[in-house]
Amino acid sequence: MLGWALTFLVIALIAAVLGFGGIAGTAVGIAKIIFFVAVVLFLISAITGAVRGRRV
Repeated sequence: MLGWALTFLVIALIAAVLGFGGIAGTAVGIAKIIFFVAVVLFLISAITGAVRGRRV
């Protein structure tokens, strides 16, 4: 997921350099959403792992 966020960030940077402001803004917005979703999923996974613990 972070790879997708980075991809949209690169697309936004290239679009901004070429002067496509609308596309750049949209790509940045998508990158932000994907990044925060990835962070939330990571935190949920970390909390679940800590609560469950490792059972051998």
